[in-house]
Amino acid sequence: MDIISSYSLLLIGMAAVFGFFMAWGVGANDVANAMGTSVGSKALTIKQAIVIAMIFEFAGAYLAGGEVTNTVRKGIIDSAYFVDQPELLVFGMISALLAAGFWLMFASYLGWPVSTTHSIIGAIVGFSAVGVSMESVQWAKVGGVVGSWVVTPAISGFIAYLIFMSAQKLIFDRSNPLEMAKRYVPFYMGLAGFVISLVTIKKGLKHVGLDLGSLEGYLWAIAVAFVVFIIGKIAIKRLKFNPSDDIDMHYTNVEKVFAVLMVVTACAMAFAHGSNDVANAIGPLAAVVSVVTSGGDIASKAQLAWWVLPLGGIGIVAGLAMLGKRVIATIGNGITHLTPSRGFAAELAAATTVVLASGTGLPISTTQTLVGAVLGVGMARGIAALNLGVVRNIVISWVVTLPAGAIMSIIFFYILKAIFGVD
Repeated sequence: MDIISSYSLLLIGMAAVFGFFMAWGVGANDVANAMGTSVGSKALTIKQAIVIAMIFEFAGAYLAGGEVTNTVRKGIIDSAYFVDQPELLVFGMISALLAAGFWLMFASYLGWPVSTTHSIIGAIVGFSAVGVSMESVQWAKVGGVVGSWVVTPAISGFIAYLIFMSAQKLIFDRSNPLEMAKRYVPFYMGLAGFVISLVTIKKGLKHVGLDLGSLEGYLWAIAVAFVVFIIGKIAIKRLKFNPSDDIDMHYTNVEKVFAVLMVVTACAMAFAHGSNDVANAIGPLAAVVSVVTSGGDIASKAQLAWWVLPLGGIGIVAGLAMLGKRVIATIGNGITHLTPSRGFAAELAAATTVVLASGTGLPISTTQTLVGAVLGVGMARGIAALNLGVVRNIVISWVVTLPAGAIMSIIFFYILKAIFGVD
């Protein structure tokens, strides 16, 4: 207790700096989930994508980033083991933020799309298992995280494959693709409206106090889908294309329609991502602030200080602006060649998987979801359409993320204990 009362300002200051660093890493790495496919398919330039993502990620993080957050992120460790020595939880969370931040900076520099959620989970597991007790870790939940490495990309890849193949059969393989696009694209727009509004309702709005019940949420999503369908129908009917153009020009015009649709889904995904994944940075920070300001009392929920959410939002935006384009390039160009229709299929599949996962409680990484979806779109054109070297590097980086976060966190944890003279 003496350490917490004696060094309260220093501990909160360290947590704030390292929390900002972790949020910076989230921006540099995870934001490619929302924008990578848009850039890769040429629907947006890299500068446009970064500006749009900065606006919507910050809006999601600040407006819908959470009134309260769990003291121990994802319930991955048991806080009962820290009641007698709350300073160990404070040291551990500071170490976890620093470790996850370093790993995300390293991965982003190399252009690896890794999971920010798994980075912080690995870091928290590391300091708790080695620095406190193996029993303090909920190993069943860690097993669920490891299982999601296979399950999540497989689900999103399968959904992306189905969406892309349906567009291929209904629109691109027909003799009059433009007419077919006018008929079927509004349905895709309605489906996108439904899924994206569900993602926003489930992942975003509950933090603003609009915690809608399941039935209410679905009814709102259906209403949004219907409105989007009608708007899409009217907008596409107004598009003027020359029917005498050759078939290649028709394909180009159809892709232009999908490009507009994709920018909308990318904005909504950025908002939902900002609202959800900012917690990876501010969860441990909120835990430190809560424990320190209460004089060592560990509560199950931590009320957020007013400055925590803006700190996380600004950190995400800074990381995206400074280093985000490397991971965007990997997602957009490295795995397979993307067009707007393929990118839309991947984006919509990723959003659908997020909805399915949040409904079933499956531990999910938005990064792995989107990479799986892009792989699914590539597989629709055959294995030769995939850059297997890039895919191999991505998979290796996923496997390394948990232990890398854990090892660095353990090192920082013992350094902090030594600095503050704790046995």
